[in-house]
Amino acid sequence: MASESMTSGEYISHHLLNLTYGKLPAGYERVGYDGHSQVLESAEWTLAHSATEAADMGFMAIHLDTIGWSLFLGILFCWSFGRVAKSVTAGVPTGFQNFVEMVVDFIDDNVKGIFHHKNPWIAPIGLTIFVWIFLQNLMDLVPVDWIPWVAMQMGVEYMRVVPSTDVNATLGMSLGVFFMILYYSIKQKGIGGFAAELAFQPLPKWALPFNLFLEVVGLIAKPISLALRLFGNMYAGEMVFIIISLLPFYLQWTLSVPWAIFHILVITLQAFIFSTLTVVYLAMAYDHH
Repeated sequence: MASESMTSGEYISHHLLNLTYGKLPAGYERVGYDGHSQVLESAEWTLAHSATEAADMGFMAIHLDTIGWSLFLGILFCWSFGRVAKSVTAGVPTGFQNFVEMVVDFIDDNVKGIFHHKNPWIAPIGLTIFVWIFLQNLMDLVPVDWIPWVAMQMGVEYMRVVPSTDVNATLGMSLGVFFMILYYSIKQKGIGGFAAELAFQPLPKWALPFNLFLEVVGLIAKPISLALRLFGNMYAGEMVFIIISLLPFYLQWTLSVPWAIFHILVITLQAFIFSTLTVVYLAMAYDHH
């Protein structure tokens, strides 16, 4: 996709807009890609033509690119790791099996050092979160114009390929972790035990309102901090790549290669932090106070 036909602001806005599908109300005036306006005679589910339309679609709008790439990367992870598991060989592993075993052993050792209870699901949860988020983050290393240009040739105007730069995706994953925290907290301690933990520790019983407020705020802050930490780091990295792509060609390669090398550390670290904090929070859900 050439940026010559756009201003810098339009280019950045274009690359930061998701492929949004939602409902526009009757009487809504739409402006097409060609600049012509159209008034809808009835409410219509459609793709957004601009950031304004995407915002006007409201809460029920769906980011098709975020969902599509997340599903694709999740299926890729399950297929590739499952293939290795079915064809695993004894002795010294080679090739992709060696890589998979390194990742599995790394996450397993990390979980054993944090989670000191018996639950066969925690290590697979940590592995899934780490690899899935890593693959999502890894898409940030694909040159920013390549896939959007292919999408435009197919008639798709907008295409963001890094799901973790969409706060809806990061918040969705963190809410999944939050529900697991609630589930295991109640399963291990019962509803009464979990409520008492929120209300009566570590302060005395007469301080229940203050203690309950602080504990509930801390509980709610866990998924929010997980989501915003991942989103903020990946969004900033994507923005840097977009800005670099606006520079002259010789400067693009001069700056993008060092930034991409540094970004490999960032995308790995963010996946590891999300995975590790998930295990830490689940371990806290098991602990009795």
